[in-house]
Amino acid sequence: MKNWIRAAPLLLLTSLAFAQGSSTTSPREAALEETVSVTGEGRVSLAPDRVMFTAGVETIAATAEEAVRLNNTKVAAVIAALKKTGAADREIRTSNFSLYPQQEYVENRRPKVTGYQAVNQVTLTRDEITGIGKYLQSAVDAGANNVSGLAMIVRDPQKGRNEGLKMAFDDARAKATLLAQSAGRSLGRALAITEGTGIAPQRPMYGKMVMAQAMEARAGQDVPVETGLQEITFSVSVIFEMK
Repeated sequence: MKNWIRAAPLLLLTSLAFAQGSSTTSPREAALEETVSVTGEGRVSLAPDRVMFTAGVETIAATAEEAVRLNNTKVAAVIAALKKTGAADREIRTSNFSLYPQQEYVENRRPKVTGYQAVNQVTLTRDEITGIGKYLQSAVDAGANNVSGLAMIVRDPQKGRNEGLKMAFDDARAKATLLAQSAGRSLGRALAITEGTGIAPQRPMYGKMVMAQAMEARAGQDVPVETGLQEITFSVSVIFEMK
């Protein structure tokens, strides 16, 4: 009987230790159960302050030398026209030059070279949006037959940052409040905040569209261009406590 009484406390301690060891919730998991994690977004619309487009010349001739010679003359005319319109040397750069043969393919025969095509492209980048239509028109009038990549962007993506981040945090708090209330809880303080920024770039206008506009505008008008606004998205991920 005495031996059984002495063993009882040991049995009780063993049972308690087993019960504690069999718990499926760790302290970290328990802490996570008291929080809600959300991501908020804030969108700010800004006027673009940089514009760029590429004007190219494609020439075809019987020989490579002739194709390049013709191309050089026309590209020089395009560059001169851009400068006459108001572009500075630093705003114009050569972005592509290529020369390759034109081939005729006949079944069961080796390809036959019928001529050569030379392509030279220059990209104009300006920090002045106003009047970009006249630059497009002057390039086409000077001989550019491949115009593409018209894009208007915001130079400094951090513009509107303070407003965008505040909007993103307010959005995150609103989401977290709704989720906490749905769970029968109330929202507490923010425990962790992680910032993330994304930009929604302006979609460029491609060659056929720009060329078509330029051809339509030949009657003494410039290419019609609308700058619009660029939307920049700011995001934050926040962990809130729940009460």
